Amino acid sequence: MSTPPSPRPVALVTGASAGIGVELARLLAVDHDLVLTARRAKQLRTLADELKQKHGSACHVFPADLADPAAPRQLFDAVQGAGITIDVLVNNAGFGDLSPFTKSDLGKTLRMIQVNITALTELTGLFLPSFVARNYGRILNVGSIAGFQAGPFMAVYYATKAFVNSFSEALHSELRKTGITVTVLCPGPVATEFAAASGMQTTRVFSAGQAMGPRPVAEAGLNAMKAGRRMVVPGWRNKIMLFLERFAPRGVVIRAVKWMMSRRL
Repeated sequence: MSTPPSPRPVALVTGASAGIGVELARLLAVDHDLVLTARRAKQLRTLADELKQKHGSACHVFPADLADPAAPRQLFDAVQGAGITIDVLVNNAGFGDLSPFTKSDLGKTLRMIQVNITALTELTGLFLPSFVARNYGRILNVGSIAGFQAGPFMAVYYATKAFVNSFSEALHSELRKTGITVTVLCPGPVATEFAAASGMQTTRVFSAGQAMGPRPVAEAGLNAMKAGRRMVVPGWRNKIMLFLERFAPRGVVIRAVKWMMSRRL
């Protein structure tokens, strides 16, 4: 892989106001300048101040709600207008919702698809041409082990992560032997506000000892990205589970997921 065009490359991190996104930004700030984006401007500015003080990073804050179909293009135009060249794109933003599909809020479901799939795809499509022109760039997409099977009670969320996993692997293959790499990070349960926001904290998935912390998940993702790897699944439990799934009938796997996604009594 070719070397970055400047001593301190610039990384754009979506969903940088909490959870894995915050830890990704903190780790990248050691040797990157940053563009931080998320809905919550206050949290972004607090993080930017922290990273400037600790690492001397130039941190540009561009608040955006990627559930708005116009937001990805507006974000891209704002970055371009500021004269910032992006070397690393981290598509981390995403959310879920625990609910049987027949009882779910359809508007929220469509916003989930917009954030988890459409915005990720559009941002990749907008920034990738400049990577190709310079023959350099790194993309880290945050998928999930949820993308390897169907997920009753979170049917659309699981489906969006299947897209992210598949899309990322395909791009990795397309861009092989260029100066551009694409890596997909596939965590299992992570102890962040995602669980409470999605309603998953009441499920068996988030039973004691199952959720990883966001820091080791972010470290695994960035190490894999820097190595140019196609995919990384952090955590030995997650690796074992995915290995065993290969030998189980798909119907059995779906029933197991349904049990795990049901609420604890």
